[in-house]
Amino acid sequence: MMSLNIFLGMIGAPQIILIVVVLLLLFGGRKIPELMRGLGSGIKEFKNASKEDEAAPESDKKQ
Repeated sequence: MMSLNIFLGMIGAPQIILIVVVLLLLFGGRKIPELMRGLGSGIKEFKNASKEDEAAPESDKKQ
């Protein structure tokens, strides 16, 4: 638990700004929205798949 507090304490505004600048340099302003859309759709598909797995009856899971 202590290591988590130390890690979270190290991230601040300067680090976030640095990460944003590096992303802009690597991918450019036009490519970032496409990457975020792809990431969002991937997360959405993962959540839908996990909900479908939970909704499946136990007999389907064993086969």
